[in-house]
Parts: sequence; C-alpha cells; structure tokens
Amino acid sequence: MGLVFRSNSGSMRYFSTHSNSHSHSQCLPSPLLFQSSLLLRFNVHSMAVKPIKRVRCELQAKVNGALSADSDPRFIDRQKALEAAMNDINSSFGKGSVTRLGSAGGALVETFPSGCLTLDLALGGGLPKGRIVEIFGPESSGKTTLALHAIAEVQKLGGNAMLVDAEHAFDPAYSKALGVDVENLIVCQPDHGEMALEIADRMCRSGAIDLICVDSVSALTPRAEIEGEIGMQQMGLQARLMSQALRKMSGNASKAGCTLIFLNQIRYKIGVYYGNPEVTSGGIALKFFASVRLEIRSTGKIKSVKGDEEIGVRVRVRVQKSKVSRPYKQAEFEIVFGEGVGKLGCILDCAETMDVVVKKGSWYSYGDHRLGQGRDKALQYLRENPLLLDEIEKIMWRMVS
Repeated sequence: MGLVFRSNSGSMRYFSTHSNSHSHSQCLPSPLLFQSSLLLRFNVHSMAVKPIKRVRCELQAKVNGALSADSDPRFIDRQKALEAAMNDINSSFGKGSVTRLGSAGGALVETFPSGCLTLDLALGGGLPKGRIVEIFGPESSGKTTLALHAIAEVQKLGGNAMLVDAEHAFDPAYSKALGVDVENLIVCQPDHGEMALEIADRMCRSGAIDLICVDSVSALTPRAEIEGEIGMQQMGLQARLMSQALRKMSGNASKAGCTLIFLNQIRYKIGVYYGNPEVTSGGIALKFFASVRLEIRSTGKIKSVKGDEEIGVRVRVRVQKSKVSRPYKQAEFEIVFGEGVGKLGCILDCAETMDVVVKKGSWYSYGDHRLGQGRDKALQYLRENPLLLDEIEKIMWRMVS
C-alpha cells in the first residue's frame, strides 16, 4: 500500500510503504491512473471481501411459485392430500360440497330473456338464472309489467313460474295480454310477510320452479305488525324479516337454479338536504344479496297519432348493480298500455345500436331496404314486412346471446 501526494506543480507522486519496493516515489501520468490505482489498492488491502451466500428456494424457477409435477415428488403428495381432503368433505357434507370449477360444468352464468331486447343487451344476455334480481322505481314506472314479461319468457321456454302477489293487485286479463299463461301460472296471495317468504323458499327448494316474482317487498307486512294495532311503533321488523329470509333463500335459489325477482318501491328519507333522499324499503339486505339491481323510471308519455290521448309511456332502465355483467348501462323502451313492452321499438333500437340498421340523418336502412324517414315510418315498415322483421330479430338475438 502507498500514499499519494500532490506537489506544487500539480504532479502526483506515489510513495510505496512496502519494504520490497525498489522505488520510493513514482510520478503518476494522469489523475485517471491515480484514481484507478488508489481504488484498486484500497479495495484489495483495506477491505475484507465477504463471500456471497446463495440460498436456493425450493419454489425457485417454478411456475407461479408452485412445485413442478414432473420433477418434484412432493407435488404428487400434495395432490393426493388435496384429493383425500375433498373426498372426505364430500362424504361428510354431501356430493358437490367441494368441487373443481372446471369439472362442475363451466363458469358461465346462464341467462334467460327478460322480454325486452334492449334490456337484454344492457344485461349482457338477459336475466341470470339462480340469482336474486331487484327491480325498483317510482309508481307506474313499469315494474310489474317488466316482471310479467319475464314470467312469460320463462313459460315460453317450458319452465314454471310463480307470482307472490303480496299487494293483492294481480290482473289476469292484463297478464294474459302480455303473453303470460295464466292457466299454469302459480299465484300466491299471502296474509303476511313470513308466510310469503316461507312459501317462496319451499317452492324454490322443490327444484321445480324456474322463476319466483315477489310483488312487492313493501307489501311484505310482518306478522307482528298485522296482529298489532295501527299506530304502534314497530322498528325494523321488515328489515329483519328480509335479512333472515335472504340468508336462506340465496343459497337455495343458487342450488335449484331458480331466479328470484323482488319488486320494490321507493321511499324518501326524512331530513336529507344534500344528496339523493330516495331509498328502497325493506332494509339494505336486498341490496347486498341481489346480483342485479334495475332502476326503472318513466321518461315521458306516448301519445296517439291524433295526439288527443296517451297510449303508453317511455321508460329508462339503468343497471345499478350487476355481478354477472358490466353495470351502469341503460336501456330505453316503450310500454304501451294494454300491450306491454313495444317489441318493434326494441328491435329497431337494438339494431341501430349494433349497426345492423344504419341511420343516416333521419333515414333508416337495412342493407338494400329503405325502412323509412323517421322512427315512426321505420316501425310502420317493419310492421308491414314481418319476414324482414324476423330476419333482423334473429340477427339481434345471435348478437345479444
């Protein structure tokens, strides 16, 4: 090791401290050589170099940190232990308690049509099977009409449907006009909320029902409230009733593949000056258990050709929550009094959204067919040409599904 000094002239001299050095001083030609020599000698003689200990992890170089099935025998032991645990659980709690998703028949959620093509497009294919659906909105917004259309679609597919009429306001003539098979429709008009939910749960567990519609949550009156006097304070009875019932019914509906549709009304919170004061009745349990929540509202009236009477309403449905598709989508359609959802309008609107029908200015066209100028003329053209309407409808169903 040596020392380096800088002289007055700017040159650098190196003085060796080794006894066997022949020269006590050397002139360094440049600062770069000085720096490299100093660092080299300092690192070699002054610092103790510690060896690096390399520890190999047992999961190193494995895919996702897992043991390889080909090279490590421990992988086979782990798989045997896993299969043994699954077999023990299935033997204790029943077959299918624990299963692999790939062997369970796929992970896609099955759907069925809602009766409104634009709503099916917003839902990503339709209403989910074996899930809980909540439809809420103001009065006369089309909640019951939408539920009856769903019942009609289930019956067209050969399924069984049940209506829990807690409001005691079921109209068979209107339901038949919407396509509901009232002869085979199961109807329940319960005396209180506990009776309604217990009947719905038993029918769901039977495995023979594909759709149960409860109309509505606000009309599910607890037994204690019915047996008590009018004006008595009954705090939270309906919320506790819904919370307890949904804890049981959600699992039973999933196992049986039965869809539960709850219609709900809107109330207003007292003392809210900022934000939305609207709230649905029955507590917040339904919000959590529901896989799909649909908010339906009327956006305007539909008048006749002469304009002297109102023949329907135009509504907007917003997907407020969805665990099976993309939420916050909207669907607009028409509800004609006595007829239900306008089928022609839904097909034309969906075809325009999916670019099957092209709109240039105010003209609608499909391929070489000029449907007409304006929406009303295009609907009239489709009404007069049922073959063309069926062709467009089949294309839309293939794209939606």
